Amino acid sequence: MFIVGKNTHQLWRKKWDNLSVYFRYPGAIRRIIYTTNSIEALHRQFRKLTKTKGGFPNDNSLLKLLYLGIHNASKKWTMPIQNWNLTLSQLAIFFEGKLDGALDL
Repeated sequence: MFIVGKNTHQLWRKKWDNLSVYFRYPGAIRRIIYTTNSIEALHRQFRKLTKTKGGFPNDNSLLKLLYLGIHNASKKWTMPIQNWNLTLSQLAIFFEGKLDGALDL
């Protein structure tokens, strides 16, 4: 359930020009933007792993811990992106010319 604070509507109105940009994209692109929450979830996992540790003897020990964290988290990444071809086509239209070097469309 989404609970709106007292001043939420005022903040939305104040920042509507920035916020409304998100709604200009088609649903497929908005879904991809929304999935950046997955990246934030991974960062949260990293913080959770490292928060309880006082320190690391060297960089390698930190890298090993993060690697294992990614390995464990990746077991949950089973869902493919729905309609990826459609989304890719829409991204190519919205960002005309910017994806040419990275993609073969």
